[in-house]
Amino acid sequence: MGLLEGKVVLVTGAANGIGKECALIAARQGAKVVVNDLGGSVAGGDEGSAGPAQQVADEIKAAGGEAVVNSDSVAIKSGAENMIAQAMDEFGALHTIISPAGILRDGMFHKMPDEDWDSVLEVHLKGSYNMTRASVEHFRKQEEGNYVLFTSTSGLIGNIGQANYAAAKMGIVGLSRIIAMEGAMKNVRSNVIAPFAWTRMIATIPVKDEASAQRVDRMKNAMRADQVANFAVGLSAPECDVSGQIFSVRGNEVFLFSQPRPVRGITRLEGWTPETLLSHGFPAMKGDMTDLGNTASVFTWEPI
Repeated sequence: MGLLEGKVVLVTGAANGIGKECALIAARQGAKVVVNDLGGSVAGGDEGSAGPAQQVADEIKAAGGEAVVNSDSVAIKSGAENMIAQAMDEFGALHTIISPAGILRDGMFHKMPDEDWDSVLEVHLKGSYNMTRASVEHFRKQEEGNYVLFTSTSGLIGNIGQANYAAAKMGIVGLSRIIAMEGAMKNVRSNVIAPFAWTRMIATIPVKDEASAQRVDRMKNAMRADQVANFAVGLSAPECDVSGQIFSVRGNEVFLFSQPRPVRGITRLEGWTPETLLSHGFPAMKGDMTDLGNTASVFTWEPI
């Protein structure tokens, strides 16, 4: 018997990459799966197709599992509501939502069109809101529910050219934290994963030199979508009591991230002025300030 036997799992962005692997592994663990994917491009904005999601559902069925397809958009409130309604109509229940659906519209912030900012926040942050808001009352009423949402080291640490993506992904961290806090008494859990994995979104990274080519090769060969998906499914098991946490999965490595807490305090009994802050306050805190390094400056070793 699998870890998710008798459970119903809804996976967004489930036609490719991490979402696809989440759907397949959840089904192998006994879950009935709603396979959601708009079927659009990495950049979004196109009409999309239900075909890729149907292929994943067919693969689940061929292996003896149960699955249905949904091609609604997470960015639209009614789309999220339709997914939850479909899970209830088809399977009579819903216990977990795993939501890695996303798009990329990378570009330097000083050149970023409003459309690229709005589109990324609509899919990632608004999409996470739509999915959780449409289901949270159901989860609270049945006193069982679990969310696995997706953040990124682009937000947690930072990457140049991804201001829209980073802002959306950090918003998801805050959303998940509050859902976990408010849901604790009702057995509603929420966690976030910052994944390292070769997906079609990662495949859009421009290769400009030999160093970036080697970095992309490492990601492609050492960091697979199924490694992230196994962790997401583990978080979805009824036996799991973890909530309100930030994780990262990088190949065979799993990391628990810290969450913002004070790291240094300074006091001046007569109060601070702009001048004394410049002369004493900021210099006193300098050694504890976070530098402007990107993800590669934090994860400096090869993936395991």
